[in-house]
Amino acid sequence: MRRSLKIASAFIGIIVGAGFASGQEILQYFTSFGYWGLAGVVLSAILFGYLGKVLTGLGSRLQTESHEEAVFHIGGKVIGRIIDYTLIITLFGILVVMIAGAGSIFSQQFGLSPVVGRVTITLLVILTIMLNVKKVITIIGSITPLLIVMVVGIAIYSLATMDISFGELDPIANEQLSAGPNWLIAAINYVSLAIALTTAMALVLGGAEKNEKIAARGGMIGGIVFGVLILLSYFAIFSKVDVVGTADLPMLRLADNISPVLGIVMAIVIFSMIYNTAVSLLLSFSARFTPIGTKKFRVFVIVSGIVAFGLSFAGFTQLVNWLYPAIGYLGLLLVGALIVADFRKVGKPAKE
Repeated sequence: MRRSLKIASAFIGIIVGAGFASGQEILQYFTSFGYWGLAGVVLSAILFGYLGKVLTGLGSRLQTESHEEAVFHIGGKVIGRIIDYTLIITLFGILVVMIAGAGSIFSQQFGLSPVVGRVTITLLVILTIMLNVKKVITIIGSITPLLIVMVVGIAIYSLATMDISFGELDPIANEQLSAGPNWLIAAINYVSLAIALTTAMALVLGGAEKNEKIAARGGMIGGIVFGVLILLSYFAIFSKVDVVGTADLPMLRLADNISPVLGIVMAIVIFSMIYNTAVSLLLSFSARFTPIGTKKFRVFVIVSGIVAFGLSFAGFTQLVNWLYPAIGYLGLLLVGALIVADFRKVGKPAKE
């Protein structure tokens, strides 16, 4: 169980990025649909538990070291190539959003130029990639428990100090910017987006564990816990949507409203999660094109980081609103292929 929990913690660390930790994804994908957003949360939690199990279990069966070899096992030559390109776009596209999110933290919390945050996160991520994969995975998993504690605490406080009822907040929630036309499509799109974001690193996570049952259990636990985190964040933001609805980082605004000191702590936590996710994204993206540890790999990491930094100037909220749904729709083919691969038990020896 200990090994499963370690995988679960790393899985959550990968899937939790700027949009979730900040609350912007939750606001656009769930809270903006008011009461119906709760149905989307429940559906997402179920799908995350199942797909987390599929991903890490598949990685263990295939003993994969990169997503490229796995996707061709999953989808064959044609579909595998399409999935491969989708993952490449996802890895780099969401890296851009992570960098933009770091800029929003420095702007909203500290009143500094967003450029300061973007430069800081870009340099940190590039330097971290120079470490080996095991160290990176350890870093990713170690900060996750702190985020969980923060989210639980903020959710409880927000619900306990509600000024007006959910009935009065529902129309305000429905006025917020949404990432989909209705709660069902938004929920499915969010799962697809997150799985596309998670697949590359989750397969590597699973591949590092030889026991398939342990790996699959870790992915399932991670997916379910992430679903619970979504639920808590949904209620926290919904209960104060009249106050935080216009913020780039709603969870940070909630923490600030509780205490300026807590706001600073939350800013550090969110920045850490952005950092964690950005590291896994740039690492996976670069490993797709160059062998890890080589001179070409290091050059590729630096160039890719600089390009992502330049594109991040489009703005955090705007990127979440149009780039995330686009990636989510692209990722539907991947989700479908993973489900088929699970039923076919791709990677199982013939004798089994």
